[in-house]
Amino acid sequence: MAVTLAEEIMLLSLDDASGAVRERQACQWAVAGGLVLDLVLAGRLSVDGGRVVVVDTVPTGVGLLDGRLAMIGAWAAGRGRPQKVTAWLTKDHRKALDATVASLAERGLVGEEERKVMGMFPVRRFPEVDGTAERELRTRLEEAVLRRAEPEDRTAGLVALLHGAGLHRLAFPGLPSREVVPRMREISEGQWAGESVRKAIREMQSAMTAVALVTMRS
Repeated sequence: MAVTLAEEIMLLSLDDASGAVRERQACQWAVAGGLVLDLVLAGRLSVDGGRVVVVDTVPTGVGLLDGRLAMIGAWAAGRGRPQKVTAWLTKDHRKALDATVASLAERGLVGEEERKVMGMFPVRRFPEVDGTAERELRTRLEEAVLRRAEPEDRTAGLVALLHGAGLHRLAFPGLPSREVVPRMREISEGQWAGESVRKAIREMQSAMTAVALVTMRS
């Protein structure tokens, strides 16, 4: 089963050794956005004019995505009209991160440990168990951003989410922003995907920019 966009963002965020979540605040917005974008790419949601609509309720077969599909459907139905995608991201971003980490643990890609900070406060950590998916992911990102290869749709969407959330340091640790951000912006605004995919990426890019501004002000 393919790793979802949300899981890919989570793999980039989790410290391989300690299992701690890096840049948690921005990451949880990107993870929630990744779940929405994956459902758009799967033909289950559409995002038009900044509003999210369920267009197909048939399950994708991916538990993490189907859980969000059902939740978005129930949430939108309770309001009687299409809702802003930023409102959904605001509602779901913290829960989405926890659900995505749990999915990675179920897949056997990360472990789950409970540790105590200062000998008193319990915290959960998710150290890497199987690094295959993350290595493949980082290779794809390097090809598209550093070597300027033409990205396929999912990679373009992933780059747009990372760029919108300001997470270039997770994707390219040790590289200055000037070496990666211009190309990430170019991919986010590029013309290589089909029109429906470009539209979805633009909408999610706009939503991520909006919530990133809210995060920085809070």
